[in-house]
Amino acid sequence: MATLYVENVPDELYEALRSRAKARQHSIAAEVLILLQENIPTAQELKAREELFRKIIQLRTTEKASGRCIPPRKKWFVRTAKGEPARTGCQLRRKMVLAGKG
Repeated sequence: MATLYVENVPDELYEALRSRAKARQHSIAAEVLILLQENIPTAQELKAREELFRKIIQLRTTEKASGRCIPPRKKWFVRTAKGEPARTGCQLRRKMVLAGKG
């Protein structure tokens, strides 16, 4: 495993890092490692993201070609004009398609 040394860290940034580590009961080194893992994707993570993106594009293309709406797992709602009931994204999509706007 590699070792990383960082010099010339601004005092304000170091204090923020120290406060964050203390609040989470981590050492500063452990907190830096967590931040790096959360924010810098590995080659494997990038490949997984690309695959997910490809699947999303494929679903959108399938939906557009078939004219049907694939509902998300949790319902999501779109604000509508005053007085109209809230609609799910699929209901709104169908309305737009029927009106020739989608």
